[in-house]
Amino acid sequence: MSNELNQQSKGRIVIRLGRHHLSFSMMDASQTEAPVTYEPYVMKSGISVAANLREALKGAALDRMGIRKALVMVDVPILLIPIEIFEESKMDDMYSHSFPHKEQESVLYNVLPDLNAVAVFAINKDVKTVLDDNFGDLKIVVALTPVWRHLHRRSFTGARGKLYGYLHDQKLDIFSFHQNRFKFYNQFETARAHDTLYFLLYVWKQQMLNAEHDELHLVGEGLADEQSELVSELRRYLQNVYIINPSAEFNRAPVTKIKGMPFDLMALFTNGR
Repeated sequence: MSNELNQQSKGRIVIRLGRHHLSFSMMDASQTEAPVTYEPYVMKSGISVAANLREALKGAALDRMGIRKALVMVDVPILLIPIEIFEESKMDDMYSHSFPHKEQESVLYNVLPDLNAVAVFAINKDVKTVLDDNFGDLKIVVALTPVWRHLHRRSFTGARGKLYGYLHDQKLDIFSFHQNRFKFYNQFETARAHDTLYFLLYVWKQQMLNAEHDELHLVGEGLADEQSELVSELRRYLQNVYIINPSAEFNRAPVTKIKGMPFDLMALFTNGR
């Protein structure tokens, strides 16, 4: 992850927002044992994401500190466009072609210069209004950004081809890189290990990777057990399957001990410091 994004998290509430999850985090450099405060919020069914966010902000301990700066990490469908062909005037049409969205959504974008890409995404206008009403200084980024940047740096080690899978929120993000660009990216809904296995092997075959030589690296939810059903099944077909352990990956950083914190937040708070 870039130092710029990490710097943006300092002095701000970091809000991670998706369809079914919401959390608040904040960095506190004065606390060496627990430098990050993490406060998840249980989303209520039957009311909109915007209504959930409004209620959560009223009760969040971090919000009561009077902070008016926020970095919002949104977990939403993403369209990646090569930076050299991106045109802001055409991004709405391009996004709508890939992900039909409703009129109450605003299409935004993040430039990823280190990956030569632009991430285009949509956010509900009511959610955006709640954020604007609560924060005078607001930055919105896709939640995958720190994961992409961290694993992109990792992709330069060794000569073997590498495919990455990030499991989170009943979804699977699969991606790979070629030098300073994305080679592949897609997101899949995955409620079962069997679905995850199918998508990983399908993309592996599509990318023409070698089952004996190339590598599959997985990180995220449900991977703590090396003998899990998913990992065991993958190793029946692929020789080099690796599970990324956050504690080892980030040199036992205190943030990796926070229960329930997703890998993208760990990467945000750990890298670039």
